Amino acid sequence: MDTRYLKTLSMVLSTGSFSKAAEELYITQSAVSQRIKAIEEQFGLPLLDRSGTVLQPTDAGEAVLKAAEQILAIEHSLKKELQNLGRKPGISLCCTPTFGIVYLPHVLNRFFLCYSEGVDLKFMLNTPERSLKGVLANDFDLAVIEHCENVQAAGAEVYQLPADELIFISAPALQIPGKDVRLQDLTCHRLIARRDGCSSRHLLESNLSRFGKSLEDFNGTIVYDDLHLTIQSVLSGNGVAFVSRSMVDEQLEKGTLREHMVDGFASNRLRSIVVNGKRGQDPLIKSLIASIFSAV
Repeated sequence: MDTRYLKTLSMVLSTGSFSKAAEELYITQSAVSQRIKAIEEQFGLPLLDRSGTVLQPTDAGEAVLKAAEQILAIEHSLKKELQNLGRKPGISLCCTPTFGIVYLPHVLNRFFLCYSEGVDLKFMLNTPERSLKGVLANDFDLAVIEHCENVQAAGAEVYQLPADELIFISAPALQIPGKDVRLQDLTCHRLIARRDGCSSRHLLESNLSRFGKSLEDFNGTIVYDDLHLTIQSVLSGNGVAFVSRSMVDEQLEKGTLREHMVDGFASNRLRSIVVNGKRGQDPLIKSLIASIFSAV
C-alpha cells in the first residue's frame, strides 16, 4: 500500500475532518476522500465513524491507525538514514517570512564565515504554527518563530530572542496625523492584513478585541500572503497595515512610510529559536544559533 494513504488516514483522524486534513497535506479534499475510500475498500471495513461533527475511528480504524503510525515512523527513519549516507553535513531551517526577509541574509553571512563550504542548507518560510510542527515532527532541525503565547515544545530546546515590535504604517498620502493616533484614525481606512496563522494578525485581533473591535471595523480589508505585497500596497496608499518595525525601517527613515501607535495596544510579540532535541548539541546547529543571536 502507498504510505501516503496511511498518512492521509492519520491526518484525517488527528484533525477530525477531510477539509482540515487536505489543508495540512496540501492536497484537495476530493483526493483525501478518494484515499480513505481506497483504504476502506482494501480492508473491506469502514475505518471512520462519520455520524458526528468530528470524524472518529471505528474499531477497525483504530487498529489500522496504530499500525499506520508504526509504518510511517519506520519509513521516516529510513528516509533520514538514506539521506545521510554519503551526504555532507546539513541543516534544515524553517522560519517566518519576517525573520527570513529581514535577518536571514545576515545570519547566513555570519554562519559562512565559519563554514565556507561542505554544508548543505535547506530553508523554508512558513507560519509559526507550521514551523513549530515541522521541528517537532523532525522535518526541520531548527525554526525561528514570532509568537504571542509561550512555546509548547516538549522534546525541543527553546532559545528566547529579543522581542519584535509591531507598528501601524501608512503612506503620507493618507494624511494620518502623527505617530500617536486614536484607533478611529486608522479604522476609517482599509486594512492590509496578513492571512490567518500569522502572529502579527493574531496580535492585532487580540488588541482590537480589547477595544471591542474587530477587523470588520476597518473600511474594508485586503489579505496578502506576501509581506512584500503588503508593504507595496501600503506604499501605494491602499490602506494601513500592522507589521514588524524591522520590515520597514528603511522606508520610515526615508519618509515614504509613516508609523502610528495606539495607546493601549500591545506592540511586542515574542521571538524564539526552537531546536530539534536530537540536534541540540550539534556544533553546526550551535554555530547557526550563535549567528542568529549575532544578527538579531
